[in-house]
Amino acid sequence: MSESTIGLIGIAALFILLAIRMPVGIVMMLIGGVGVWAINGPKAALATLGSEPFVIASNFELLIIPMFVLMGNLASISGMSRDLYGAAYAWFGHWRGGLACATIAACAGFAALSGSSVASAVTMGRVALPEMKRYNYHPRLATGCIAAGGTLGILIPPSTGFVIYAILTEESIGRLFLAGVLPGLLLTFLFMVSIGIQTRIKPELGPPGPKMPMPQRLRATGQAGAMTGIIVITIGGIYTGFFTAGEAAGVGAFLAFCLAILRRSVNWSSMSDTLLQTVRTSAFAFLILIGAHVFNPFLALTQIPTTLSETLIGTNFAPLGILLILLVAFIVLGMFLEGFAILVLSLPIVHPLIIQLGYDPIWFGVVMVIVLEMGLISPPVGVNVFVVKSIAEDVPMSEIFIGILPFWLAMVVCLVLLIAFPQIALFLPNTMIN
Repeated sequence: MSESTIGLIGIAALFILLAIRMPVGIVMMLIGGVGVWAINGPKAALATLGSEPFVIASNFELLIIPMFVLMGNLASISGMSRDLYGAAYAWFGHWRGGLACATIAACAGFAALSGSSVASAVTMGRVALPEMKRYNYHPRLATGCIAAGGTLGILIPPSTGFVIYAILTEESIGRLFLAGVLPGLLLTFLFMVSIGIQTRIKPELGPPGPKMPMPQRLRATGQAGAMTGIIVITIGGIYTGFFTAGEAAGVGAFLAFCLAILRRSVNWSSMSDTLLQTVRTSAFAFLILIGAHVFNPFLALTQIPTTLSETLIGTNFAPLGILLILLVAFIVLGMFLEGFAILVLSLPIVHPLIIQLGYDPIWFGVVMVIVLEMGLISPPVGVNVFVVKSIAEDVPMSEIFIGILPFWLAMVVCLVLLIAFPQIALFLPNTMIN
C-alpha cells in the first residue's frame, strides 16, 4: 500500500472520529501515531509519540496561553465585563439598536482580555441579554449580536487562534496580535453598521433606551478605565517592543490580579474556580497542539500536502482564484468542524501553498481566523450559537440562526475588504518597533 493511500485512509478515519465527537487532539494523536507506524514502523511511531508532547510542553512561547486565559478569567470575576457594558451602554444605549451596539462594543473590549470567543459570548451574554429583554429587544437581534460579538474573542488580540497559528507556522505571535487589531476594529464597526441597517428597516427589533446625561456617561467610562489601561499596556507594550507577547501576557495577568484584589473579588472559592477554568482551557489548547505535532509528521510522510499544492498550482488558476477556493472550503468545513480542528488540520497543507502563491502569512492568519469566526456561528455546529442558546433557553435555535445571518454577511464584507486592502492587517505589524 502506498504512502498516499495510507494518508487518505488516515484522513478519512480522522473525519469519521471527529464526526462522532472524539476530542480533536486525541484523534490526531491516534491517527498520526498509527499512520507513522504503518509507513515507517513501530520505532518511528513511538519516537514521534514520545518526543512531540515534550517539545510542546517545554515550548516557552506557549506560556502565553495560560497567562492570557488567566487574565480573561480574572477580568470576569472582578466585574470588568459589567463595567465595559455599562460604559458602552452609556454612549450607545439611546440609539435604535443601541443596546445591541453596546453589546458588540463590550464584546470587543472583553475580547482584548480573554482571547476566547466562547468566554466572550458567555460573559457578555449573561450581562447584556437581561438588559435587552428589559427594553423589549427582539430575541433575534439580542441573541444574534451576542453570538456574533463573541466571535471577536479569537480575532482581537490576545487570541488563542493566533497563538496556535503562530506555533504551527513558526510565525511571530507579536506580529499576528498586532495584525488582528485593525481588522478586529473594522469587524466591530461592520457589526454595528449591520445593527443600524436592521433597526432602520425594522425599528421594533431594537427600540432606543433612555439617554444618559453627560456626567453619568463620563462616570461609566471612568469605571471601565482600569480595564482599558490593561489593554493599552499589554498591546502597546508589544507594539513598542517594550516587551514580548509572552511577557505582555504575564504583565496583563498580574495587573488583572491586582485589580481583582483591589475590588475585593478574590477569595478562596473564586480563585480556585478561576485557576481550574484556566487549567482546563489551557490543557485543551495544549492537547490540540500536541495532537497536531503528532499528526503533521504522518501527513508529511504521505506527500499529500505536496501533491495537493502541485495540483492546485498546476490548474493555472490565478492566485486569487486559488485563495477563494480555499476560503470557500474553510467556510464549508466550518459548518461541520470546530474551528481549532480546521486550523490544525489544514495549516500543514495550506501554509506552504500560501507562501508559494506569494501571500503574506501574517495577513493570511488574520483572514483564516475570520473564516473560523464564521464557522463559530454557522449551522449546524455553530459553537457560539449553542453557547447563547444555553443562556437564552426560551429562544428557539432557528431564531438565533436567523439573527446571526446579518452579522455573518458583515464578516463576508470584512473578508472582501481584507483581500482588497491587505494593509488593513499588515500596517501595524509592519510599523512595529523591533
